[in-house]
Amino acid sequence: MRNGADFAIGPLYVNDHRVGTSAHPTSFFGVITMFASNTEYILRGEYAMFLPQEIIRKKRDGGTLSAEEIQFFVRGIPGGEVTEGQIAALAMAVYFNDMNMDERVAFTLAMRDSGQVLEWKSMNLPGPVVDKHSTGGVGDVVSLMLGPMIAACGGFVPMISGRGLGHTGGTLDKFDSIPGYSTVPDPELFRKVVKEVGVAIIGQTAQLAPADKRFYSIRDTTATVESVAMITGSILSKKLSAGLDALVMDVKVGSGAFMPSYEKSVELAESIVSVGNGAGTRTSAILTGMDESLCPAAGNAVEVRVAIDYLTGKARPARLHEVTMALCAEMLVISGLAANDAEARTKLQTALDSGEAAERFARMVAALGGPADLMDKPDAYLETAPVIVPAPSLQAGYATSVDTRGLGLAVVALGGGRVRPQDTIDFAVGLTGLVELGDTIAVGQPLAMVHARSQEAAEQAVRQVQAAYQIGAEKLAAAPMIHRTIRPA
Repeated sequence: MRNGADFAIGPLYVNDHRVGTSAHPTSFFGVITMFASNTEYILRGEYAMFLPQEIIRKKRDGGTLSAEEIQFFVRGIPGGEVTEGQIAALAMAVYFNDMNMDERVAFTLAMRDSGQVLEWKSMNLPGPVVDKHSTGGVGDVVSLMLGPMIAACGGFVPMISGRGLGHTGGTLDKFDSIPGYSTVPDPELFRKVVKEVGVAIIGQTAQLAPADKRFYSIRDTTATVESVAMITGSILSKKLSAGLDALVMDVKVGSGAFMPSYEKSVELAESIVSVGNGAGTRTSAILTGMDESLCPAAGNAVEVRVAIDYLTGKARPARLHEVTMALCAEMLVISGLAANDAEARTKLQTALDSGEAAERFARMVAALGGPADLMDKPDAYLETAPVIVPAPSLQAGYATSVDTRGLGLAVVALGGGRVRPQDTIDFAVGLTGLVELGDTIAVGQPLAMVHARSQEAAEQAVRQVQAAYQIGAEKLAAAPMIHRTIRPA
């Protein structure tokens, strides 16, 4: 085979001589091998042959795909050997007929292995490589504190994060609001910062899970995004390409969550835990509340300020602290850095109180090109919006519910989020001082402060914030922030 490989893709080569073409079938050692345009073949052992359309047909008819069939199909995605139409057809077949857990593991590993998989063992790190992933929400600034906190407790966090899309904010956009911070460092700098600081938070490179990037873009335009099997593969292929020992998943529940219902959130969490462990990475999940913004701010620079205040001890909002500590504690336990939840929480509180976690954040920012004194002088670096106005309540009573998605879309309308992936972000705009559910509200009291680029944009956001909050006569009991923890059986 070509280059001594044990398989051939596309045209078959023997001793570097092409023995099949797209136009002519070829007989090779008594086996008929047919070549068709845009069709790949894997030949192993007895030269078994796969056709993309037969794989699609099998799943369309409710069959179970083998690991080899899935690997074959996914291998053809990045280079275009499998067509967009074929990818869309398989996505629709999976959407309607699902994948069992073995198929999901094979699909996840094939997507992961379509590109570079980071390797840390050669660096002899004195602790486990661990990460967290969230399904996203509004005011979800947890990653900015969690990474440094875990690093301060002996873990190594190579966090590969995403940008915001739709109503959810993106961790990467928050870091882009820090002047000079590079979210796309060269691989050697990334590895160096992880080793020396214990945490580096960057964006996905083209080399990591490239099959997922193409597959997701096609799912997005063919109404097949809402498949738990494919969401699982998409999330885990990117996360597992970071070479993790352990992963904790934060699956949101509520009006600002990605999944439409509590039941669907549980289904996704269980799928990720099963598939992550099946793929060889210790994985657990926590279902956390997203019935309101997780922190009192929503945006980019405004959320970085919240993270800095949290790490320095200036302010630690209760709900944000509860979720951050729960996720961090689970990471320490699942990675072996703590024997139990109580020990983990003691270590984490010490990391915060001693200033060690804040120092790790500062060192990471400086190592990746940001200002060395960001923690001391955030206002000197983080952009401030020119127009800041209150969104006054039109009623008196208690904050009984909030359309969290609506708040996120208000930030998008201000310019702080994206409608399309290519949209640019205004880092200064957003919402701060968001009232919490259960708060007593007076007429004229600000439901939030709107940070805008123009007076017109501010007025629109004020109306959106007012529409998002429901003010009632009775104070409702607070909803739990930690709904459930799912660990491997």
